[in-house]
Amino acid sequence: MCRVVDLQQAVLVKNDERAGTLRAELAARGTTVINLLSSPGSGKTELLEAELALAASRGVPVAALTADLATEHDAERLARAGVPVKQVLTDGLCHLEADMVRAQLEGWLPDGTRLLFVENVGNLVCPASYDLGESLRVVLASVTEGEDKPLKYPTAFGLAQLVVVTKDDIAEAAGFDEEAFRANVRQVNPGVEVVLTSARRGTGLGLVLDRALAVASGEQVHRPVMARTGEDAGSGTGGTGTEAGSGTESAHGHTHLHTRVHAHPHTQAAGVPARSQS
Repeated sequence: MCRVVDLQQAVLVKNDERAGTLRAELAARGTTVINLLSSPGSGKTELLEAELALAASRGVPVAALTADLATEHDAERLARAGVPVKQVLTDGLCHLEADMVRAQLEGWLPDGTRLLFVENVGNLVCPASYDLGESLRVVLASVTEGEDKPLKYPTAFGLAQLVVVTKDDIAEAAGFDEEAFRANVRQVNPGVEVVLTSARRGTGLGLVLDRALAVASGEQVHRPVMARTGEDAGSGTGGTGTEAGSGTESAHGHTHLHTRVHAHPHTQAAGVPARSQS
């Protein structure tokens, strides 16, 4: 078991290094990456489609990568926003990694792209451990998933730099307790912003885009306590992330994850390139 954990740690360390390099490379091109994580069925794709369409209407150059184990349905939906979209098929891998993102961008990402949204595989376990070179990590949860979601998935919510509640239009029907959810978020990630959205009603539309643009313009991003080293957490100073080109500092500091990484067989496939359709 120790050998498996050591292998997992080595994989994450290598990924963090490559994510830092990718972040710097994209920053040099003026591109900021936003990593979107959620459970399946959270409404992530519907909200992202609306945000991309809004960005296009404002003249903001954006693009999106969307990852799934199979099908190109999400890419087809996102393409309706009229922006560059590319599907990543992971062939069973439960998460994206920095090298996989880099491979998809080569020869595809348009020059001048301001924001690159990465819709991660629907999963709140595996993706939480992998930095993709993002400067903003957004975790989404729908009102139908239960107020205790942050407590059940403390790493995903604990590393979030923005928490988005989706499907707020049915919150009352679902019996969603907003205050209980916010309290649970505070327990694992004090100080992180929580916003309510409804893609169908337009509630909160533009909030994710605005936060992403703020980070791209150099606004300091939220720095989760979980993402800091022991020394940083005690002193209140920075984490261990790589400087992003936007002028902000990545708050991931994934070093802490290496002592609590989950062991699963998918890591064996980490070097397998994902198929894609442009």
